[in-house]
Amino acid sequence: MDAVTDRASDILWRFAPMIYGPTVLFALGEGAVIPLIPIIAAQLGADVATAALVASALVVGQLCGNIPAGWAVARVGERLTMAFAGVLSIGGVLGMVFAPQLGVFAASVFLIGFCAAAFGLARHSFMTTRVPIAFRARALSLLGGSFRLGMFVGPFIAAGLLALFGDEHAAIWFFGGCLVATILLVLLGPDPERAVDAADSPGPAARPAAFVEDSGESVTGSIPTAERVGVFRTMWRYRRVLSRLGLAAATLSAIRSARQVVLPLWGFSIGLDAGTIALVVGVSGAIDFALFYASGQVMDRFGRLWAALPAMILMGAGFLALAFTHDLVNAAMWFAMFAAVLGVGNGLSSGILLTLGADVAPPADPAPFLGSWRTLTDAGGAISPLLVSAITAVSSLAIATGAVGVIGLVGALAFVRWVPMFVPRARD
Repeated sequence: MDAVTDRASDILWRFAPMIYGPTVLFALGEGAVIPLIPIIAAQLGADVATAALVASALVVGQLCGNIPAGWAVARVGERLTMAFAGVLSIGGVLGMVFAPQLGVFAASVFLIGFCAAAFGLARHSFMTTRVPIAFRARALSLLGGSFRLGMFVGPFIAAGLLALFGDEHAAIWFFGGCLVATILLVLLGPDPERAVDAADSPGPAARPAAFVEDSGESVTGSIPTAERVGVFRTMWRYRRVLSRLGLAAATLSAIRSARQVVLPLWGFSIGLDAGTIALVVGVSGAIDFALFYASGQVMDRFGRLWAALPAMILMGAGFLALAFTHDLVNAAMWFAMFAAVLGVGNGLSSGILLTLGADVAPPADPAPFLGSWRTLTDAGGAISPLLVSAITAVSSLAIATGAVGVIGLVGALAFVRWVPMFVPRARD
């Protein structure tokens, strides 16, 4: 590791509250609210299907917010984008608390998802332009781990608030408090964008030749003076990498999302009670969270494929094998075992989508590209539960689970094909 990387590492650790704090705070509040969205929707008159649709508004909002967030970050910067998104999110929180009808509540959930895209993209863009490539995967794995920490702890906070106050809206008010703290931290704390000198960021020399050819123009200008282009022009200019590596990344997002849907449904379908299902899913989530930094270490030391490929194979094979255990005598044991396998695979994939997006983003102005990249990956995550639901409706949950496994294995082959072409090997 060279002196530049040592300096970047020191600065990242010194400014960790400012760099990772907003992500943790937002994810804590969001994680506390997510399990209660269907319940509050039902209280407003939604049936089961409609409540599920309202819950999906969060993912749809994030999907729709990526491209506008890319535009905002490119124009006004990461800090102001996060502050503005925090203010809009407070509006969404107030809408959720005081919603007089289901439509207003659903719109508020959508708005929060829309703003979540801005938080995610702002820090993603910051890491892309400020962190040297030799330390990039670890920095982005920490960013992914910050989000996972919030989403892991948030539901437990919601459970405590529900037990204390007996009102689901207490978790929404907690989210509002997290947003206020986030805005204050972003606006009043030291600015990490100024602490990390842009001159220490990875330059065009770190880009693979195939990607430079894809851009069609020089990227040798400095970050402050480089030409800024629109989001849709960026999508067209980098269509080659987006249509190849971007789709491979979307398959990873798809099987991650499917894991959150399939595991609870599988436990229910084999006759387990809610407590047992929650325990198995919780253990799987704990394994996932425990491995988030290991993924960054592997990617930085050995290359991106060494983390992406094992993760995809583990999750793809895990889903495929689970599909054959539904009617076995020891179905509960197999369920617990493969849930753990999926947790390991998902943990090893922490930060991969962030890192690959940063690797192939144009170094001069990454935000519009990252908006397109995150739209692709979020689309994979949004479509996957719908695919599981549709296949289950026409056949069975076992076949739907097997189909997810096949998607994972196909995605592994896509990573083998496209990662070496577009992404430079990580430097030791």
